[in-house]
Amino acid sequence: MSAGVDIDAGNRAVDMIKNSVQSTFNANVLTGIGSFGSLFDLKEILSKYDHPVLVQSIDGVGTKVIVARMMHKYDTIGIDLVSACANDIIVMGARPLTFLDYIANDRLKPEVIAEMVKGMATACKESGIALVGGETAEMPDTYLAGEHDLVGVITGVAEKDKIISGDSIVPGDVVLGLPSSGLHTNGYSLARKLFFDVGGYEADDTISGLEKSVGETLLEPHINYTNHVFSLLDNGVPVKGMAHITGGGLVENIPRILPDGCAVEIKKKSWPAPPVFKLMKELGNIDCDEMGRTFNMGIGLIIIVHEDNTENVSAYLGGPTSLYRIGEIIPGNQGLHFV
Repeated sequence: MSAGVDIDAGNRAVDMIKNSVQSTFNANVLTGIGSFGSLFDLKEILSKYDHPVLVQSIDGVGTKVIVARMMHKYDTIGIDLVSACANDIIVMGARPLTFLDYIANDRLKPEVIAEMVKGMATACKESGIALVGGETAEMPDTYLAGEHDLVGVITGVAEKDKIISGDSIVPGDVVLGLPSSGLHTNGYSLARKLFFDVGGYEADDTISGLEKSVGETLLEPHINYTNHVFSLLDNGVPVKGMAHITGGGLVENIPRILPDGCAVEIKKKSWPAPPVFKLMKELGNIDCDEMGRTFNMGIGLIIIVHEDNTENVSAYLGGPTSLYRIGEIIPGNQGLHFV
């Protein structure tokens, strides 16, 4: 019946994503597509740890899916999803192992599902993550026509006594920032309002100051920092704390890892913010404080180390062009101050 779920479309979607998903498998994956649950062999992996701790996170891409729909381009939001989840656990010192996705929509479109999964598979392969399973849910009436939701769950493992909690941070430590590629997956409700409602732009429009169209700029993929972080941790660089700069920006995310007696001072002009942020600020006449609480402002992940280790971090991350010294830890009560 026309009101029912299209089972044939679901089967076509599975056929289209099979190769992408299987390209992420390693010897630890014991099940293929179609099983009721995924099986992942932990014996060899856990043998490398004295006290292994599983670290998990769940996230979505939010209203960035609306921009994807406007552009008829869905592969990059698959990359976004894996990157957002991976970054949440690597800042705790966990190495990502497996990824599960959940795609919901009003009517299942196999080609759209295939694009999303292709993006997820690409991001997983780059970071050695197995895309072990997922679920597609067709729910007419729950979602409006053309709507999609994209959510993922990541699982990683960390050595218990090497979990990075921020507890060892003290005043005088240095805050280093890795650049973002743009908005990543945050602030899209405001960004869409500014560009499409206030500015009156279309997704295909070009604006002076942007190298790409509005839609392409907003769909710039979220950077996955897994390989960056483990280039430090695997080489023994003593990282004291890290924070993924997600919703809430630097203002809300850095204080989450600060111990009692510590605050953070951030130097406003110590890194080059991508032009998209300046344009949004001007479009909405938004003050700096609100911008900083909504967007990452060009910093996607921060690393806190002792002053003596700043050169080691820079060396392993490829030099000063890929890393910025944006502030330092000061005495205080877990707050953030811009100077």
